Amino acid sequence: MGTTARFLHLPSPPRPLLPLLRPSLALSPKSSLPLRFPSLTLSLRPNHKHLALPPPRALSKTSSLPLLPLDLDLDRVTPLAVCKWSAVLAIAIAAVKKAVSLVLSPFFWTYFSWTWIFWPWISAAALAAYGLLCFRKHSLGRASVLEQLAVVTAAVAWLTVVPPAHFNGFLEGWPVALFFVYHYFFFFESSVRRRLYGDLYARPHDTKWDVRLPGPFQVGFAVLVLVGHWLAAYEGPALHMISGGWANAGVWALVAVTLFMRYHSVLYLANYSEKVVVPTAVVQFGPYRWVRHPIYASTMLLFALHCIALRAPLSLLFLVAVCLVYYGRKAEFEEALMVESFGERYTEYMNKVRYRLIPFVY
Repeated sequence: MGTTARFLHLPSPPRPLLPLLRPSLALSPKSSLPLRFPSLTLSLRPNHKHLALPPPRALSKTSSLPLLPLDLDLDRVTPLAVCKWSAVLAIAIAAVKKAVSLVLSPFFWTYFSWTWIFWPWISAAALAAYGLLCFRKHSLGRASVLEQLAVVTAAVAWLTVVPPAHFNGFLEGWPVALFFVYHYFFFFESSVRRRLYGDLYARPHDTKWDVRLPGPFQVGFAVLVLVGHWLAAYEGPALHMISGGWANAGVWALVAVTLFMRYHSVLYLANYSEKVVVPTAVVQFGPYRWVRHPIYASTMLLFALHCIALRAPLSLLFLVAVCLVYYGRKAEFEEALMVESFGERYTEYMNKVRYRLIPFVY
């Protein structure tokens, strides 16, 4: 009690020192103003490191930001935003799981499913759109060699590769082989032109030799050919059920005959014409000894080869009928023009070679 009483009765500090105890000075850690008492000198600057206040850190541009913003207001997060980001997260997780399951599946690698999975419909549609764009430039005479190749690639892909991949879910065997056979076939004319004239482009010529049927006939023919190839892919058995080995020896022989007939037809026509378009004589050699229009016949044979390889007899009859109607009508106009230009020489050739497209048939 005596100690407590003495503490409560301590004398107050001298009045001259009171102005020095302002809050601004007492709370400043950097103040060095001393407080001098009769027997003690005090300083507000800390004398020990472990007692020092940490200096404030300025946020620099290179300092790492926190994962969440400090001013995040959870009250402003709407249910719609939660649903949206939950759906995005769920789709991402499902896509990762699907990709992992496909990579680890033995059927994925056994049946070459990757050829269709990594070439989905969006890629096929994009290829078709680019092919149409390049075809428009080609019709205006402004397409480069690569753009001409894009036109052929887009058309051939939608004839030989896309239909079987759609109906089977994978690619193997004949569709892949026919994709390259079609490419090789339709570039024969360009290769012959380059061999004889040194370029891949048709040069100016007399337009009267541009025998073309009306636009609706051309569009209808292209659509029916596309439909015939899709019907062949639908009619034929599954790709893995088509036998291989020597069972396809006859099909490979037909491939050789088709390519041989197309190349030599264009080559003989080029030797007796200008720019592979304007004939200068009546060609009676090579494939022209069997039919009067071997270039059209070879194209029809190529379509028939596609149906035979996929084991689709009804589609074969359909495509052959479409080609006979279209090419037969076009051949009539060309023969009338040849008779007008060469007279009896072509008439004698017609009497000698009596079939237009199919030997001993038509």
